[in-house]
Amino acid sequence: MSHFTRSNPTVRIDEKSFKELYQLHWEKIFAVCYNNLRDVEVAKGMVQEIFKSLWERRTELEINVSAERYLLRAAKFKVFEYLRNTRIRREHMQQVCMLECGSADCTENDVMYNSLKQKVSDLVDTLPTQCRKVFKMSREQGLSNKEISHSLLISERAVEYHITRALSTLKANLDEYSV
Repeated sequence: MSHFTRSNPTVRIDEKSFKELYQLHWEKIFAVCYNNLRDVEVAKGMVQEIFKSLWERRTELEINVSAERYLLRAAKFKVFEYLRNTRIRREHMQQVCMLECGSADCTENDVMYNSLKQKVSDLVDTLPTQCRKVFKMSREQGLSNKEISHSLLISERAVEYHITRALSTLKANLDEYSV
């Protein structure tokens, strides 16, 4: 008999119930993510993040609604968060482009921007693996230090260290672009 029925609305999660929960609901969670984003890889990542978070918080978490309802809400929240972060990044890039292209030397600015972008990308690729991973999660995915620490199972202090290290490396190697 399933632990996840309407007759048992409060659920404590152990390994067996987690596996059951995953088997029962992962396809529905994936469908919510995919139907909103139309990106298989992003949707898979979201399903993974939702269940990872559920597992990590299993000792303090009590689900007082149906497990399916809880997971569907989590999926909708993840989609909303992803779309919000994507929109914010896109708006930021548009503002940067408008500021740069507002001048007569737009082509020169485009060339410099692309050059700087490539240089930053190359420098980030030279960072140690964990440092690079933390930096990309922070700057490219827009995750908070707390979200990164939970995702990588490291302390928030370690996240701060890696970001500081990455920024120091970038600053030291991008002197030619300073104003």
